[in-house]
Amino acid sequence: MSISRRDFVRAAAGVAAAGVGGGAAGMAQAQAVQAGGEKGPGGPVFVSSPNGKPSCEKAVELLKGGMALLEAIVKGINLVEENAEDHSVGLGGLPNEDGVVELDACVMDGATHKAGAVAALRNIKNPSSVALLVMRRTDHVLLVGEGALRFAKAHGFPEEELLTREAREIWLKWKETHSDNDDWLPSEDENQTGKEKKPAQRWPADGPEFTWGTVTCLGLTAEGNLAGCTSTSGLSYKIPGRVGDSPIIGAGLYVDNDAGACGSTGRGEANLQNCSSFMIVELMRQGRTPNEAALEVLRRIASKTEKRLRNEKGEPNFGLCFYALRKDGLAGGGSMHPGGKIAHHDGKECKIIEVPSLLM
Repeated sequence: MSISRRDFVRAAAGVAAAGVGGGAAGMAQAQAVQAGGEKGPGGPVFVSSPNGKPSCEKAVELLKGGMALLEAIVKGINLVEENAEDHSVGLGGLPNEDGVVELDACVMDGATHKAGAVAALRNIKNPSSVALLVMRRTDHVLLVGEGALRFAKAHGFPEEELLTREAREIWLKWKETHSDNDDWLPSEDENQTGKEKKPAQRWPADGPEFTWGTVTCLGLTAEGNLAGCTSTSGLSYKIPGRVGDSPIIGAGLYVDNDAGACGSTGRGEANLQNCSSFMIVELMRQGRTPNEAALEVLRRIASKTEKRLRNEKGEPNFGLCFYALRKDGLAGGGSMHPGGKIAHHDGKECKIIEVPSLLM
C-alpha cells in the first residue's frame, strides 16, 4: 500500500499532537493503540486476582469518594488480608514449615514510579499497609524480617497471632502426612550418585490444603495514573525465611505510567527467575495486548522450566497467572493452565472473566 507525502505528514502531525497534548503518557498510549490494533476504554479500570474482587469494589468506592488511587487499592487489599477464610493472605494464611505465618507485600505508584515492600513479616496482618509506609516514609524500597516488624510497630501496627485455629489444623495435617513433600532438594553429592531431584510438591486429593495463593490488584484512573499492590502469605509450608515474587518489584508486581501494570499469582520462583511482571509491562509498551504479553512470558517460562517441575507430558506442573492492565485501560492476562480468571471492574460493575491459557 502506498502513502502520499501529504498523508504521511498529516499522520505524523497527529502523533506529535498526541505527544504534546498528553506528554510522554499520551505518546505511549498512541503507540500502544497503533501497534496493538485494539484500543482500551481508558479509566477508571481495576483488575485483580479473583479473590481480590472485593478489593476492586472497595477501591472504586474509595476512589469515587476522593481517596488517592494507591491508598484506595491498599484499603481494598486490606479486606482480603483480614479475611481469615482466605488461607493465601494475611490473617489465617498458611504458615511456613515451622508453623509461623510470614507475609510479603509490595505497592507501586505509576505517577511517581516509587515502590515499597516488606518480606518475611511476622505478626502484622496488613503487610500491604506497611509496604505503603515504606514507600511514603523511607528512602528504601524493601524491608524484611525483624527490621520490617520493628518498622511496623514503630508506626503503631499491633502484633497479633496470625495462625488461626483452622490454618493450624491444616498445617498439622501437613506435618503428619508430608513425608518428602517439602521444599528441600537432595544435595549435590546425592545427585551425582544418580538420585533424581524430586518433583515439586504434589498432594493427593485428600491431602492437606496447599497454596501458592496471593491477592493482587491494579488500578487506572480517568486521568491515566496507574498503581498496584500485591500481598501474600507465600508458599505454604515453605522453608522459614523464603521470599517469593510478591514483594519483588519487577517479578510479582510492576507499574509504569507510560505503559501499564502487571501482577501475578502462582509459583513465585518462576517469576523471580524471569522478571515476569516487568517483561509483560515492557511487551505492552511495545504494543502487545495484555493477553498477548502474558502468553508470551508464559511461553518463555515454560521453555525454561527444569525437568523436575514438568508433568508426564513435559509441561510445567505448577500454576501461574498474570493480571495485566495497559495504559489505555485494556485489561487481560493469561494463565499457565486452563481456568485462570481475573476480576475486572470497569468503574460500574465487577465481573470475573476467564483469561487464555498457554497449555490446553
